[in-house]
Amino acid sequence: MGETPGTLTLVATPIGNLGDMTYRAVETLRNVDLILAEDTRHSRRLMSHYEIATPLMSYHDHNETRVTPSIIERLQRGENIALVTDAGTPGISDPGFYLVRAALDAGITVTMVPGANAVLPALVLSGFPSEVFVFAGFPPRKSGALARTIDSLADDPRTTIFYVSPHQLHKVLDALAEKLPDRSVAVARELTKVHEEVARGSAVEMRDRFASANARGEFVVVVKGIGRQRRADEQS
Repeated sequence: MGETPGTLTLVATPIGNLGDMTYRAVETLRNVDLILAEDTRHSRRLMSHYEIATPLMSYHDHNETRVTPSIIERLQRGENIALVTDAGTPGISDPGFYLVRAALDAGITVTMVPGANAVLPALVLSGFPSEVFVFAGFPPRKSGALARTIDSLADDPRTTIFYVSPHQLHKVLDALAEKLPDRSVAVARELTKVHEEVARGSAVEMRDRFASANARGEFVVVVKGIGRQRRADEQS
């Protein structure tokens, strides 16, 4: 190891279809000294598929505070380290942000190998306006906070995108149907996988469509913004 600090590289990985891994991502993961993974068991399957033998280390919400200082020390000693999430782009709704801030504060070079994510495919496949949009992450779990979040969309002209866990899907769709019954909503499930599905309709239609379904897989819920004409009519 030299005295020159190493580089922290965020590497996007497939959200389902292993064929979405980029050549540069594979090369980077093969050449770094260490890969930080949200779930090493999950990431090990990907590494095995691409014959990547680089050591893996767990890095997630429950240990980020404890292990980040030692990671920074290794980077300062000259090691090159990659960060991956379970699926998609690290730093989006996962602990990557914490490490990036720590590395930048320590003067470490941080770079990115872009690739798959669920936000943009869901947005494009929804068929809703995409010139201006909001990625709102995971919606609140508590009913009151969720209701306030949905209420805030009533006058918003922007398309809004949520990540929604299977356990929260019915709750989120119920809230949308109650607060914004006629608003257009798209529900994307298992993007890039064999059972990929994008359902589109009003909030009420989406609630009813998934009401009796056993929600499985990863979901992205896209809510169309209020139309310009409708907004003008309501203000007149």
